[in-house]
Amino acid sequence: MIVEFGILDRHSDWPGCVVCLGTFDGVHLGHQHLLRETVDRARALRLPAVAVTFDRHPVAILQPDREPLHLMTLDQKLRAFEPSGLDLVVVLGFSHELARMSAQAFWEKLIVGSLGAHQAVIGHDFVFGHERQGTGEWLAERMPTVVVPPLIVDGQRVSSRLIRQAIAEGEVAQAARWLGRDWVMRGAVVTGKQLGRTLGYPTANVQPSEKSCVPAHGIYGGWCDTPSGRYLAAISIGTRPTVAGEGRTVEAFLLDYPGTNLYGKVVELGFQYRIRSEERFDSLEALIEQMEKDVALVRNGAQKTS
Repeated sequence: MIVEFGILDRHSDWPGCVVCLGTFDGVHLGHQHLLRETVDRARALRLPAVAVTFDRHPVAILQPDREPLHLMTLDQKLRAFEPSGLDLVVVLGFSHELARMSAQAFWEKLIVGSLGAHQAVIGHDFVFGHERQGTGEWLAERMPTVVVPPLIVDGQRVSSRLIRQAIAEGEVAQAARWLGRDWVMRGAVVTGKQLGRTLGYPTANVQPSEKSCVPAHGIYGGWCDTPSGRYLAAISIGTRPTVAGEGRTVEAFLLDYPGTNLYGKVVELGFQYRIRSEERFDSLEALIEQMEKDVALVRNGAQKTS
C-alpha cells in the first residue's frame, strides 16, 4: 500500500482507479465493509483501489469548538488501512481552502482529474464540497457510484460517534465489537509521582493527545505495545483518590516487563475489558490488596482467552 499526501500529479500511464472517500476515524467495521467493496470492485475491473481521506477531522476546521475526540491518530489510521488490500491512500490536508471548494471542483480536480476514477464508493452519510453539495445522488449523476448502506451490529448502526460514546462510558469491550479489534490509545510515557513503585506496582504514566478519546475512570485489562514488545497490562484511569491524586492520569502496570526505561517513549495501550470502577480505599494496604486482585484478573483473563 502506497501513501501519498496531497493531490497527485496524474501520470500518463495511470490506468484510473476505483476510489472511496471518507474521514474513516476508527476504521471500524462499517469502514472496513466500504473498503472491501472498493477493493472487490477494483479487482473486478483490474484497476487500483484508492482511498481518499483527511489529515484531520473536517470539523476541526469547520467548527473547532465541536471537534469530536479522536479514536486514532493519522498513523494508526494508515496502519489500519493496510489489511484492506488498498493499493493507494491519498491523505488530503483539510483546510479552509478545501472546505470552500465546490463539489464540482473537487470532483473535477481530484476524483476525475488527479485520480481518473472509473467508479466511486462512499458511505451512506458521506458528503463533500462546499455546503455539502456532493451527496451520493449528486455523485451518481456524474459517474458510477456505490453508496454503501449502514452496517448494523448488536442492533446498532456502527459509527465513529457510537464508538466514542462507548469508550467514554468505559464499555471498551463493546467498542471493540464495533471496531473489529481492540481499541488502542497512543501516547508518550511521562514522569509521574512514582507512587506505583512504592506500592510494588511500577506503572507507565501515559500522556495521550488532548484530542484523544479516554475511557471512563476505572481499571481495565489489556496490553501495552512498547519498543521492546507487547506485554499484558492492568490499566488505571482516574484521579487516584486513595493517595489524593490531582488530575486524571492514565497508568499501566505491565506484567512481566523487564524494567527498561520507557520515559519519553511512545507506547500503545490496547483496552480489552473493564475490571471495575475507580474506588477510594481506607488504607494503602487495602489498595495494594485490590491491585493484586486486579493484576491476577488480567493474567488469568489472558490465559482464558489465549
